[in-house]
Amino acid sequence: MIRFKILKRDQQTKARCGVLKTPHHNVMTPHFMPVATQGAVKTLSPAELKKIGVQIIVCNTYHLMLRPTSELIRKMGGLHTFMGWPRAILTDSGGFQAYSISDLRKVSDAGVEFSSHLNGSRYFLSPEIAVDVQDELGADIAMCLDFFTPYPSQFLDARIAVERTVDWAKRSLKVQKTQPLFGIVQGATFKHLRRECAERIVELNFSGHGLGGLMIGEPSSITNEIVQEVCQILPEKKIRYLMGCGYPEDILEAVSLGVDLFDCVLPTRNGRTGMAFTSEGKIIIKASRYAEDDAPLDGKCNCYTCKHFTRAYLRHLFNADEALAGRLVSYHNIYFYTKLMSQIRKSIQEGNYLSFVRKMRKKFDFRNN
Repeated sequence: MIRFKILKRDQQTKARCGVLKTPHHNVMTPHFMPVATQGAVKTLSPAELKKIGVQIIVCNTYHLMLRPTSELIRKMGGLHTFMGWPRAILTDSGGFQAYSISDLRKVSDAGVEFSSHLNGSRYFLSPEIAVDVQDELGADIAMCLDFFTPYPSQFLDARIAVERTVDWAKRSLKVQKTQPLFGIVQGATFKHLRRECAERIVELNFSGHGLGGLMIGEPSSITNEIVQEVCQILPEKKIRYLMGCGYPEDILEAVSLGVDLFDCVLPTRNGRTGMAFTSEGKIIIKASRYAEDDAPLDGKCNCYTCKHFTRAYLRHLFNADEALAGRLVSYHNIYFYTKLMSQIRKSIQEGNYLSFVRKMRKKFDFRNN
């Protein structure tokens, strides 16, 4: 069981802060969920995530069902015990990876047949199997198997995606056990399809809702239009999760439209390649201008990385191919995101979210700079 309670609504926007009560942890929202693709947030330990203040993470069903298998994880006591993470976990359905990672796949109304990226073995993933696998993993929240189309999409393809997503959502509910299940809204960039899909998914009475098939290359203005359209339909008293949303500027906008949860690989993926998210914008620490820079990565940050190491040292680590390099920048990036979400919640509680967003917009343009 999960419960969601809204604690404060912003008067000038649709932003709201609340608490999502799960069996393992009470999650303060809005919240950013680091991605633990294969049962680990890359380079960071559960203890470090706890120290940073992370309250919920996302694990990847596709990868875990292939290796080490959901059956093994169940035998080991479930995902929380297996990976040593005591707080909340959300698992995706595995569908996105089955569609996008595998070159050899066949999708039908029954489900998706695909080849493992590990050894080429054939697998079949249906809505029912996705629910069963996530139940074995034992996460606090599971996602329905849905079907999305890439950007840009033809109308007919988007229509098929809506019909298939709604059908799969109904089938998922029929085999649901005790694990809370989120339905997902599809419809590509066609607003009337998104409205229709949202209305039909809401009728099924899921525990929460995901907005899928966005943040895949479409202009941010279109993303915002779709999110606004869908959030007007999704029930106020249930969690709204914008899947794959990772740039801080996009998170700020989505929060103002009424979204509560976010996830993305950006903080750790970019951290491992030397890109840091900071209070003054992004830093590519490998750049030669940091060779003799004795300043911290972010002068306004109190994370372990920024309190102990200079930009010059971090640049040296990357040039020397030291594994510590990506670890330290990833740590900082997750800290940055967690602190940003805390600032967002505080600004909503204090009634000044709009002014906070205006101030942040002057600094945040991570996508283009």
